[in-house]
Amino acid sequence: MPRRFPRRPASAVTVALLSLTGTLASTAPAEAAADRIRLGGTADVSRPGWNGPAFTMNGDGSVVAASMTRAIDTIRGGTGTLDVVVLAGSAPSSGSRTPECDTVVKLAGVNSCTTWTLTSAADADGVAVNTDIRNAEFVFFAGGDQCRYARWKGTALEASVESVVAKAGGAGGGSAGHHINSPVVYDACAGSVTTAEALADPYDPALTFTTGMFEWPSYAGVVNDSHFSARDRMGRTMAFVARAVKDGLAPGGRAWGVGVDEKASLFIDENGLGTQYGGDAYVVLGDHQPEQATPGKPLTYSGYKIWRLVPGATYDFADRPACGYYRRSVTQGVADANLYDGTPESCAPGTAALKESEPNDSRGSADDATALVWPAALAGTLHSSSDRDYYRITLASGRTAAVHCDTPSAYDADLYLLDAEGRTLQRSVNDGSGSDEAVTFTRTASGTGTYYVDFEAYSGSGEAGYGCTLRQS
Repeated sequence: MPRRFPRRPASAVTVALLSLTGTLASTAPAEAAADRIRLGGTADVSRPGWNGPAFTMNGDGSVVAASMTRAIDTIRGGTGTLDVVVLAGSAPSSGSRTPECDTVVKLAGVNSCTTWTLTSAADADGVAVNTDIRNAEFVFFAGGDQCRYARWKGTALEASVESVVAKAGGAGGGSAGHHINSPVVYDACAGSVTTAEALADPYDPALTFTTGMFEWPSYAGVVNDSHFSARDRMGRTMAFVARAVKDGLAPGGRAWGVGVDEKASLFIDENGLGTQYGGDAYVVLGDHQPEQATPGKPLTYSGYKIWRLVPGATYDFADRPACGYYRRSVTQGVADANLYDGTPESCAPGTAALKESEPNDSRGSADDATALVWPAALAGTLHSSSDRDYYRITLASGRTAAVHCDTPSAYDADLYLLDAEGRTLQRSVNDGSGSDEAVTFTRTASGTGTYYVDFEAYSGSGEAGYGCTLRQS
C-alpha cells in the first residue's frame, strides 16, 4: 500500500515489541529514527540449515498469502518455523502500523514477523536492524518509495539481506519493494514517469536507474515494474528494457522487464522457476539494440518478445525460454495495439523445444531434432568465436522448412541449411551483432531427406543465448 513520509522528531520515537495479540512486550531506546515492531515469538528460530532460496515479486504492497506460504514452506522444507523481517521506508498513512506482518504472522510456519521502519538512510547501518535481518529467513520490502530503498545500496543492510538469501532463505516485496528486488532498479529518484512520457523520450529526466544492489540467483538482466495493467505500464517497461540494453545496464545485450499486476505475485523457487499467483504478470524481452533511443526523441524498438503469465503459469529464469512469446513494437513513440495479450508465435500446441548439447560442432555430432513436432524451437549459445552449432532435421517431399534465428546483440552469427553431405542449400549472413537470420527451403525430391541447421559465430561470442524456430508448410 502507498506509504507517506511524515516528519517526526527523533526524541518521540520508541522501539515497540508487540506480541501476536498486540500487547506491548517491552520498549527500548530507538536507533536514530528507526521504529521496530515485532509480532509473534520473542526469540528467533535457530537451526543448522534451510532449503531456499525463494522469492516473491508482488505487483502492489500487499502480501499474497499463497505465494508467501509457498516461499515459507520452501525455505523451511515443510518443517519447523522461521522468522520474517519487513523493511519499510515510512509508516503507513493510516490503519495498522504493520500491515504486512499482520498477514504474514498468521501463516503456517512463521515464528515471528518484525517490521522495521527506517526513515533515514543512516538507519540502514544500525546494529539492531541488521541483527534482526541476519537472524531472519525471509526479508520483505514494503510498498512506498523505492528511491529510499535504493539509498540503502552499499550499507550494512544490503549485505545483511544478501546474507539471508545466501543461507538459503529468501527475499521479496511489493510495489516499491518489487522494484528494489531486480538487478536493474527503476528508482524514481527524480520523480515518477508514465508510459506516455517514457515512450516520448526514453531519456526523460525522471527515468533513472540504480544497478548493482541485489542480484538474485537466476534473475540477471531484469528490471521490475509494478501496478502493471491497472496503471498501463507496459509502454514504460518497454522503455526501461530499451534503456537497459542501450546503456549496457544488463549483461549480454539483452534485458527482461518483469511487470506484475496488482493483487498478483510471481514466486521464484530455488531452481529459478517462476510460478504466477493471484493475477497476471508479463515478461518483456529486448534482445537487440533499439532502432532509436536518443535523448529528446521518441522510442523506436521492433519486436519485443512478451510472455503473459496467467495464474499457475511458469517461466524458467534459470533457462530462459526461446518460445512462447508474442511480439509487439514501438515506432516513433507509439506502441502497437493489444500490448497485454497476443497469440504466442513459437509454442503453439504440440511445439517441442531442444537445447543444444556440446559438442555439436559438426554434422557427425549434431543435436538430433528429427523427433521434434514442428513448430519447434532450438536454443543454444555461441560461447566462442569459433563455435558452430549443428542440428539434424528431416523434411518430406513437397514440404517447405522455414528457420528463423534470433541473435543476441552480443555477437554476429550466420545461418546455413546444409544437405546430408554438408553442401550449403541456403544461407543467411546479415551483417551486424544482433541481426536475426532466416532461411527457407522446399524439398522437391521424392521421399524424406536429412538436413542440417548450422548456426555459427561470425564475429564475437558470449554467454547470451540465441533461439531458432522451425516451421514447415
